[in-house]
Amino acid sequence: MATEPRHEPPSPRRPGKPSRISRLGTPTRATLQGLGARAGETFQGLASALTTPSAPGAPLLSDASSRWVRLLPYVFGLALVASLLPTTVHLLSGDYGVNGALAGAIGTAQTAPLLLAVVRPLQAWWIIFPANLLGALVLLTSDGPRAHLWPWTPPSVVGYCALMIALGLRESRRTLFGVWLATGAAGYAMEAFRPDGYSSIHTLLFVLTGVLLLLTSAVRARGDAQRLLREQETISEAERAHRTLLEERARIARELHDVVAHHMSMITVQADSAPYRIPELPEAAREEFTSIAASARESLAEMRRLLSVLRSDGSEGERAPQPGLDRVQQLVEATVRAGVPAELRLAADLGDVPQAVDLSAYRIVQEALANVVRHAPGASTRVSVRAVEGWLTVLVVNGPATEPGSSVERGASGTGHGLVGMRERVRLTGGSLDTGPLPDGGFRVAARMPLGPGQDPATTTVTTATSTKIPTTGKEPE
Repeated sequence: MATEPRHEPPSPRRPGKPSRISRLGTPTRATLQGLGARAGETFQGLASALTTPSAPGAPLLSDASSRWVRLLPYVFGLALVASLLPTTVHLLSGDYGVNGALAGAIGTAQTAPLLLAVVRPLQAWWIIFPANLLGALVLLTSDGPRAHLWPWTPPSVVGYCALMIALGLRESRRTLFGVWLATGAAGYAMEAFRPDGYSSIHTLLFVLTGVLLLLTSAVRARGDAQRLLREQETISEAERAHRTLLEERARIARELHDVVAHHMSMITVQADSAPYRIPELPEAAREEFTSIAASARESLAEMRRLLSVLRSDGSEGERAPQPGLDRVQQLVEATVRAGVPAELRLAADLGDVPQAVDLSAYRIVQEALANVVRHAPGASTRVSVRAVEGWLTVLVVNGPATEPGSSVERGASGTGHGLVGMRERVRLTGGSLDTGPLPDGGFRVAARMPLGPGQDPATTTVTTATSTKIPTTGKEPE
């Protein structure tokens, strides 16, 4: 009796441990798929870079300041075409035995696009590169008497290297890498068809193109970095000037807070004391004065809140009274101690100077004297403060510097914002400021501010005729 063969069940595998095939096959397949996908993306990116030129912009060296430098790429391209075209035609027809008409067509295709490379180098490459390949194929069917180099002729190598320079100065690195790979791949592919008796120079061209593309791309990257740095410096300078202006305005607002607070305090005191100073006031007037005092106190509280915002940097407020024209003499004396001979002419009949104008006039003199010490050490300086037809005129003129440098004493140092602060203060009071070098080399600061309401800066001129010698040190004070 025949017995049926027994089918033993397969040996069970340990759970969680894959078979040898799954352990070797699945990761390898996934790795190959990943490498293939990345390679496909790379080649797709290179093909896109080769077919998408950079946006046509200005020609090479178009940002040069000299007109002759801007014309240099055109002159160089025209010289290359004029020299390489007849040389290529003569070489193809004489040494390689190519038909004259065909040699002329190939030579024109290989050299004429060099003029296009000044503006659109990638488009020129798409003409010259196929023309070089076509020329190499034509040389296969020719057997000239003195032919010895293949697949590239010497004139085509010179023109192709010039094209690489234009590409490196304009196109992206991915495009340059694609051009370099295409050049090498075409040269080594042509090596398989090299006829006997010809010397191959594709390796030389491959190395030359790589070196030229690397150097020119580095030069372009350096130029781009310098241009971006100049733009950033310009932006930073504009931001710095704007920040300085805002800081100066905030500082002026903090100083004027004391002036305004004094007037508001006087209003509050007068309104509160009116019923006691004038007993016969009617009840309605008493209520009105009470309301005025309450409004003044509320305004003072709001001003303190505003001042806390302006002092958001945590700085403490100044406890000393704000200076005025009565302290200009001290500024001049401190300037003299700093080594600057200074003279002050302060009119005795200035009249009633508003506190804001008084403070602004002091700060203007302070900044002007500080600029003299910084930029024109040792220069003779004259300060004049007088009232002319309802206007306070402040004039500071200094002579040429006589010392290479000088230290600034604390009493004569300014706020550090110079002309910016002067302009803001004068504008705040409704006046005008005139600064600038004088014909004899000096520098002048002339400010006029109204001594009362209703003054129009356009209707009054400032008298600046004084016997002064003034300096300039080659740059405008801060």
